[in-house]
Amino acid sequence: MGLSRRRGRSRSARVQERGYRGSRIVVRRHLAALREGTAEPIRADCSSPHKITSWFMRPRETLTESQEERLLQVRLACPDIARTCDLARTFTDLVRHQRGYLLLKWIRQAEQDAPKPMSGFAGFLRRDLNAVTAGLTLPWSSGVVEGHVNRVKALKRAMYGRASFELLRTRILT
Repeated sequence: MGLSRRRGRSRSARVQERGYRGSRIVVRRHLAALREGTAEPIRADCSSPHKITSWFMRPRETLTESQEERLLQVRLACPDIARTCDLARTFTDLVRHQRGYLLLKWIRQAEQDAPKPMSGFAGFLRRDLNAVTAGLTLPWSSGVVEGHVNRVKALKRAMYGRASFELLRTRILT
């Protein structure tokens, strides 16, 4: 007889004391599978990539304590995510505060030691460095024009094959 039986409590009782609510047979089957080496790995409570990205793209002061804790756990578990997080936050700061004069320094950092997607993005920015720097330093923006172009294209797609040019023209101008 096992040591746990001599003490008066079964292994199942000890497991249930720790919060397990399942049956004894499930525990026995899992232990047997572990011994045989055929057990399925237990899936950790892991956040989605979308959620993790939203955590490091938002300002730190807007994160809850639990979100900060989860982000810290992810950063500690994966150095690539930690580096990407640092670079993304720095780039976001460049964009929000129009610090285009720091862009070249950021690109060099990203190309040297960032994960592949981030270094690829930095290389893409380098190809059109003058335009990106101007966008991050000058007070003018073509955002309003781009918004109107997007609206016109959406209307055109929605009306394709259904109405005349005159109706399209009227909808765009109103």
